[in-house]
Amino acid sequence: MSPEVRGIMTRQHGLVTRAQAVTLGMSPEAIDRLVSRGTWVAIRRAVYAEAELVAALTSYRAQRLLADRAACLRVTLPHVRSHDSAAHELDLPVLRPAVPMTHVTRPGVVGSHLRYGVKHHLAPFATERVVDVNGFATLGLARTSLDIAREHGLRAGVVAVDSARRLGTTLRELDLELLLMKSWPYVTVAREAVELSDPDTDSIGETLAREVVTELGYGRPQTQFGLTSGGRTVWCDLRLGRHVFEFDGRVKYQRIDKGGVALTSADEVVWWEKRRQDWVCGFKLGMSRVVWDDLFGLARERTLERLRREYLDTCRRFGESIDDLTPYIARGPRPRPSRRAA
Repeated sequence: MSPEVRGIMTRQHGLVTRAQAVTLGMSPEAIDRLVSRGTWVAIRRAVYAEAELVAALTSYRAQRLLADRAACLRVTLPHVRSHDSAAHELDLPVLRPAVPMTHVTRPGVVGSHLRYGVKHHLAPFATERVVDVNGFATLGLARTSLDIAREHGLRAGVVAVDSARRLGTTLRELDLELLLMKSWPYVTVAREAVELSDPDTDSIGETLAREVVTELGYGRPQTQFGLTSGGRTVWCDLRLGRHVFEFDGRVKYQRIDKGGVALTSADEVVWWEKRRQDWVCGFKLGMSRVVWDDLFGLARERTLERLRREYLDTCRRFGESIDDLTPYIARGPRPRPSRRAA
């Protein structure tokens, strides 16, 4: 491979088109040999990457970034990345869609069409709110989260707006985008996603757990309820009355070198969690724990039944008022993790 071809692959995040390679002196036969030998992989028709690079992309986001970037190399009309494709570039945590595809937005009358696995959205956007991310023109966090709500529905929208607000997007920025979307299809879903959003969640899992707890029918839970005593402060994910709900992501128990966030072994993390739960429940609080698999499908109904039973049991034992905890409620800013996975 010539230095010129390698250089353009470096500039294009590991990708090169067939036309670019031929222009730089490679013959079509040489390209075909690289593909047949497994040295290059066709990411899209006539868009290639080195096989070693493709094999190294183990996360869903990294794989989608490569697929989206390859697809956009084939889009000849001026466009910006939007929806899920913008979320991946912006590193905005969102739910995975049932059918992943590349999304681009082009100026025009509101509408969309699908072409070769790329969804083209024709819609106006404020050019001053387009951002450059990794060298690509991309719609910003506020617009992207609202587009996802309109495209994928309320649950995906609340997750996206929660994530955007967690990354610093303000309600004012969201309102400005909603003004532009007046009378657009499914804008009411986007508005509801903003109304239901909460900037204090630390992960997708916490957002989904909040949705389940709200569905119990006893009101919206408080997010990040903190208690402090004896020099120790603990923050719980969600609270209803005297019952707290904790979302446990698997990464909490995996060491950093294994892709998690734990600094110690899993058994030490579990022991620390046990002592933490004992401390919290010592304030005469009940506690429920949920994991990712509890939040979907048939398991979700069983989870709702279990959480309702545990919550009502706490109400019977300890009541609902937390007035007695006033001296122990943590105040001031809560330390935020730099990033937490679901």
